[in-house]
Amino acid sequence: MDNKDLAKIVDDVIRSRKSIRAFLDKSVDHQLILDILNVASRAPSGSNVQPWKVYVLEGDAKARLSHAIKAIFNDPAQSSLHRPEYIYYPKTWTEPYLSRRRKVGFDLYKLVGIARGESQKMHEQHAKNFDFFGAPIALILTIPRMMELGSWLDYGMFIQNILLAAQARGLQSCPQAALIQFHQIVSQHVGYSAQEQMVCSISMGYEDPFAPENQIETERVSATEFATFLSK
Repeated sequence: MDNKDLAKIVDDVIRSRKSIRAFLDKSVDHQLILDILNVASRAPSGSNVQPWKVYVLEGDAKARLSHAIKAIFNDPAQSSLHRPEYIYYPKTWTEPYLSRRRKVGFDLYKLVGIARGESQKMHEQHAKNFDFFGAPIALILTIPRMMELGSWLDYGMFIQNILLAAQARGLQSCPQAALIQFHQIVSQHVGYSAQEQMVCSISMGYEDPFAPENQIETERVSATEFATFLSK
């Protein structure tokens, strides 16, 4: 295989990956998950510290976590007491990021039949995060608290490797920040130590090809809009 053929394969995997929000009730073999994680672990990390740890939830373990989080999420008084350990989004949105964020939200709601102002339906759609969108596998990713920002950058490369390795094997995924608000509940159910901090979760499984929410196609700007070439 020459470089051109290899590039096409890699490009096709990258371009075909998207966030899936409805999965089939179909189990995933443990060895397949291990293969994905082993490949993903080839991600670069400063001084090769490999600052990642992954907890794989399925079956009753996943269901118990989902039930616990949803019970709190559906109770405004309890939900308001839970705060994320780190801030994922900016406190103040500016353009073009505000428009991009709104577009993907509006596009998703349109596909699933939610009109503007239907707050209860929006709440129910958001709650699907905590069911991992019906995926058979939920990955909970943590990082040692002692690590600084550089290791978080490394972690992003590890996560991307997971998503692409899964895609290449016929599995789909959705990286999720929604669960970090309920990190205390997650840690209680997963059992990771106080020296670990939750980074995110990933829903993984086989895509439901008929689910309307899986038809969303997010846009990307051309590299000519964000890349600058300097030669002098």
